[in-house]
Amino acid sequence: MTSSHTAGEAVRQELAPILKWVGGKRQLLDFIRPLIPEHTTYCEPFVGGGAVFFDLQPKKAVINDFNPELINVYQTVKDQPEELIALLSEHREHNCQEYFYQIRALDREPEKYQALTAAERAARIIYLNKTCYNGLFRVNSAGQFNAPWGRYKNPNIVPEDNIRAMSRYLNKSKTVIRCGDYREALKGLRKGTFVYLDPPYMPISSSSSFTGYTASGFGQAEQIELKRQCDLLNKKGIKFLLSNSCCDFIEELYSGYKIERVPAKRAINARADRRGAVDEVLVRNF
Repeated sequence: MTSSHTAGEAVRQELAPILKWVGGKRQLLDFIRPLIPEHTTYCEPFVGGGAVFFDLQPKKAVINDFNPELINVYQTVKDQPEELIALLSEHREHNCQEYFYQIRALDREPEKYQALTAAERAARIIYLNKTCYNGLFRVNSAGQFNAPWGRYKNPNIVPEDNIRAMSRYLNKSKTVIRCGDYREALKGLRKGTFVYLDPPYMPISSSSSFTGYTASGFGQAEQIELKRQCDLLNKKGIKFLLSNSCCDFIEELYSGYKIERVPAKRAINARADRRGAVDEVLVRNF
């Protein structure tokens, strides 16, 4: 596995994901970490909360997501950490149920929302993520944040040490931050690159479908297209690791590759009886 620092460099600082994201991989790191091969560049086209990326802290990376609000958070952490911390401190000062809904409602008024700076938009998303019910980033079909107030007594609204450490890492490493279709992030990759794919999962039941990361869904046709992209990577000799839900459809789709089942406890679900241990799969071509 590629070392994250060499002799003479400062010992790396642990980084925690700044946003709680549905399907986050923190609990699967012990399974994923040993599978990561030596590589020159790390590529993560569905970065989400970035648990694997921030755990690995590669020296050279390409991260991408289709969600512009999420990517704006990472860009702001990189470029304006102190402004972001100051704005989050203001949110912490005013935090209450009424204030939460006032901030949440900003994206209902396009003109007001467009007037927000990149740092203000990033602070809004982090604040809502830290204070909404279950820490669930969720938007409706119009792309508006719609998770309710979470009633937490003391949420960590201003993770300033983590923001500063993340900013230092993003500036020190050669990390390209992109926003768009994952296929664009896969274009032009060379041998020696390692790709970790963590797409929106194939729902294992009709009631578990969650497509709220963005206003657009990621269904069966998109899963089949993703498999085609994996085949293209394989043909180029590029190593990939993919995580997805454990179901017959996914296991049959990737039957030509190595598939490992791993247990995951999913705590983010609106219904308490649906939370608990579920199997996921790790698919790889090496």
